[in-house]
Amino acid sequence: MDMSVEELVKISESWLPVVLEYSGKLTLALMTFVIGWWLVGKLTRSISRLLDMRQVDRVLGSFIGSLVSIVLKILLLVSVASMIGVETTSFIAVIGAAGLAIGLALQGSLANFAGGVLIMLFRPFRAGDWIEAQGVSGSVDSIQIFHTTLKTADNKVVIVPNGSLSNGHITNYSRESTRRVEINVGIDYASDIKQARDVLLAIAQDPRVNRDPEPVVFVTGLGDSAVNLSLRVWVATADFWPVTFAFTELAKERLIEVGIGIPFPQRVVHLVQQNS
Repeated sequence: MDMSVEELVKISESWLPVVLEYSGKLTLALMTFVIGWWLVGKLTRSISRLLDMRQVDRVLGSFIGSLVSIVLKILLLVSVASMIGVETTSFIAVIGAAGLAIGLALQGSLANFAGGVLIMLFRPFRAGDWIEAQGVSGSVDSIQIFHTTLKTADNKVVIVPNGSLSNGHITNYSRESTRRVEINVGIDYASDIKQARDVLLAIAQDPRVNRDPEPVVFVTGLGDSAVNLSLRVWVATADFWPVTFAFTELAKERLIEVGIGIPFPQRVVHLVQQNS
């Protein structure tokens, strides 16, 4: 059945305001979407450049850039949907509930991820540093998003979760360029303390020892059978263990050469013989 002109006019008059209203909203939403998408891309690239300038790990930088981009794009889509009249309250509630469920299910992994982010941002240690943490000491082999790999002195590989690592005490033995070596030795009470001090200071005339601060020898205590002396010198961090091992051996040899005794614990046993 053909419609009359009057019916077509009535239909057009009833639909025209609706079409004009929604076409305006649709145009505005489309413009918002295009401009917002461009701004998200520009902001993501700026964040990536900022992380590169701060020398953040590339893996972490890429992950943060992707995460920011996804979150901003989701917010943009929700905003555009609300502009054209789509009810977004339920949609946001579903996203929130899903996020909460995922967060509870991955609580440990998220804690390790957050720890990895903190470690890579604040750099309490770097690859190659010798650290002590969580009851383990070793050289940092690699820093990953969820864990850090250490190699111990006997070449064992220890994997430490970043969550516990970032929340605990960390001792970094490689951060400073110099370290203090302490050689502790005991001499008998009959020995001359000044002579022993001169012997130990002579050992410290090693080219690996820094002159500032200068080497010193202190009397650190009076033990049960010995006067305790401590030779303290500053060396480059890389020379810490070689100097410690060499000076310990030299201290024993040089003190004995000049007749200074190094006492050791002794027990005197009295044998009582009874006549029957």
